[in-house]
Amino acid sequence: MVAGKQSPSALARASAAASTKLPPLPKLRIRRPDRVEANPCLGVMSSMLGTSEAIAYYQIDGGCWASQGQAAQACAVLEQQLRVCMDARKTGQTKKNNINHYLSRYYPQIIGPHKRK
Repeated sequence: MVAGKQSPSALARASAAASTKLPPLPKLRIRRPDRVEANPCLGVMSSMLGTSEAIAYYQIDGGCWASQGQAAQACAVLEQQLRVCMDARKTGQTKKNNINHYLSRYYPQIIGPHKRK
């Protein structure tokens, strides 16, 4: 309760005055709604090359090429996995996210009636 306010109407006015108002939005919009997915071959490639981030993330002993050399037979399995992953066809073109279209359509209903200048 607000101190000194006993009637319901006075209490409603006091709580409405205490609430903060947000500035009006010129438009509703989501920034970058189409996020690019991470490359699925990234894990195999980093374990092949031996970057320090991959070593920490995947808890591997080290990169195959970094520790064994480029032409080592021990790296053949990883190399084959990387080739299969890179040669795999990408899935069809991803659909564009249309959330901004719907936000722009519903914006007048969200902000409510207003006077024209």
